[in-house]
Amino acid sequence: MTTKRPPTALEKMGLNSPMALALHLPARYEDETELFTIEEALALGRFHSIQTQGIVIRNQVTFRPRRQLLVTIEDDTASLQLRFLNFYPSQQKQMAVGAHVRVRGEVRDGYQGAEMVHPTVRAVVPEAPLSASLTPVYPASAGLSQTIIRKAVLKALQDASLKESLAEFLPTKLMAEILPSNDWPPLQDAITYLHQPPADANTQSLLERTHPAWRRVQFEELLAQQISLKRAHAIRRERRAPGFVKTKQKAASIEEGLLKVLPFELTSAQARVWSEIGLDLSNTFPMNRLLQGDVGSGKTVIAALAAARAMDHGYQAAIMAPTEILAEQHYLKMQEWFGPLGVQIAWLSGSLKAKEKRLAQEIIESGEAQLIIGTHALIQDKVSFAKLGLAVIDEQHRFGVRQRLEIQQRVGSELFYCHQLMMSATPIPRTLAMTYYADLDVSVIDELPPGRKPIATKVVKAARRDEVISGLHDWLAKGLQAYWVCPLIEESEVLQLQTAVESFEQLTQALPNFKVGLVHGRLKSEEKAAVMAAFKANEIQLLVATTVIEVGVDVPNAALMVIEHAERFGYAQIHQLRGRVGRGSADSVCILMYAEPLSLAAKERLQTLRETSDGFVIAERDLSLRGPGELLGAKQSGDAMLRFVDLQRDAWLIELAQTAAERLLDEHGDLVERHLERWLGSRTEFLKA
Repeated sequence: MTTKRPPTALEKMGLNSPMALALHLPARYEDETELFTIEEALALGRFHSIQTQGIVIRNQVTFRPRRQLLVTIEDDTASLQLRFLNFYPSQQKQMAVGAHVRVRGEVRDGYQGAEMVHPTVRAVVPEAPLSASLTPVYPASAGLSQTIIRKAVLKALQDASLKESLAEFLPTKLMAEILPSNDWPPLQDAITYLHQPPADANTQSLLERTHPAWRRVQFEELLAQQISLKRAHAIRRERRAPGFVKTKQKAASIEEGLLKVLPFELTSAQARVWSEIGLDLSNTFPMNRLLQGDVGSGKTVIAALAAARAMDHGYQAAIMAPTEILAEQHYLKMQEWFGPLGVQIAWLSGSLKAKEKRLAQEIIESGEAQLIIGTHALIQDKVSFAKLGLAVIDEQHRFGVRQRLEIQQRVGSELFYCHQLMMSATPIPRTLAMTYYADLDVSVIDELPPGRKPIATKVVKAARRDEVISGLHDWLAKGLQAYWVCPLIEESEVLQLQTAVESFEQLTQALPNFKVGLVHGRLKSEEKAAVMAAFKANEIQLLVATTVIEVGVDVPNAALMVIEHAERFGYAQIHQLRGRVGRGSADSVCILMYAEPLSLAAKERLQTLRETSDGFVIAERDLSLRGPGELLGAKQSGDAMLRFVDLQRDAWLIELAQTAAERLLDEHGDLVERHLERWLGSRTEFLKA
């Protein structure tokens, strides 16, 4: 019996074929084509890496202030200290006194003069030839050295099979018609160039990924993605779904009953969006629509109307939310709206007791439950729907792509798929929509309900904490309520931040005339629910909380929010938190309290949030900081989406790729599979989610 060998470090990274290695492109480059004397390196090596060499004249391990290896090298012009805070015995041996080494790094000012910290070191003879090309530095995992990757890539580039894998098959005529100027090299030449750029290459354009060789690779990757999305769009239209045409029996319909129960009229934006969604639901192929609307714009009522339309046709509707608090808010709101209409609603979450969970699963499976609301527990193995016609996924970017696929696959069969409505208060920037949501129809609620007031945002130093608490006292004395948000639950040795528990205790002492409540993620569901209910009923005036209140909490009388250590929160998080206030008639304020010193990024973030409440502006800034993976939930799938494209830098390429994808699908269907296989392999399923 043969035992299966464990995967190598390269295989663990997915680098298991010549093609995979060829497409493992460098993250940056080191210039080992030039060599400077130590004197020149000391003068020129500030703020960028430089290469020099010399003989080791000192090698010692010191223990103050911590264990470190100090090595001194010299040549005919000067001497230079090398400092290693982490090192192996083999490195110490490599740099023994008398050894000749070539080093590369940045020169900095140390305690004992100029030094290089953790430079790259190679033992060489003084006359060793310099590299003829820039040295690639590859993305790597722990235990995988650059030397191993470079050797593997070099071997892959010489593999005979690679020539066929990277062969040119995009029609020359089509490329000439679409591309603005055809100075891009053939694909194989582009990839070889990126792995082994010559010494005279334009390093700046290589590092910025604007070089023609990068452009060729980026275009091909985007083209594969656009083809995949356009095919998914066509495939979806061939699938069967129940058509929900608005019923003519108005008096008896749940939809009409809901409109009568609602204590408000739809805004013009809500009415427009509902018309778009209603039209989608009438089609006999599955809806795949994203409903965008800023915090508090009224997306929930649209979800309720869509659910009512499905239930009027004898189908079940499900609403799935990423957190129990948000799911519970939906449940309570739907009970309020649908309860008087006799709609049977099921609640399902991971925290339910076994017996309650089993009962919920039974009424879902029997069809007795018309509307099902819950967390990701809705896509667990034991949940089986009787006749699901609509799935609403709230805060869709908080679910991984695999989870969105799971609900899609679970509710369908070969003949039947349900309609999907995704909702998000995090607006999708245009470039993101063009690339990842090409198979998604998008509706936007672009106005707030009447009576919603703008929120004034103030940025305050943590040193003024006592002033903030004094102002908070005056606020509560007017009969209004407030939130106090903290980033951690308990004291952390790593991050000495004000914690929710500590703040709760301090504020309880500072505000003895008011009731202070505490809610965080580690509380049991029933405890959380009790605190939230007391806050909503104004039995609690100040709610100290972690970010569990980020979405779904609606208390109109709470018009002030203090966010402690605001510098620790991201754009979208603060925007979501801020949206918890401004829901009533009182003027609303959000105070962003920060600790010094502030990083440049945190300073810019707080300034932007103070100046704008436009969700699209905030989303664009967020995209530039975090990249598309986090905004889409793609990182949760474990698969990178676009590896070589930056959506802001390369936005102009997207339209070229869309045009080329349409032409290929229309005129060269035989080439489509080859292109997808080359670039995406098994990852195409994620682009359909």
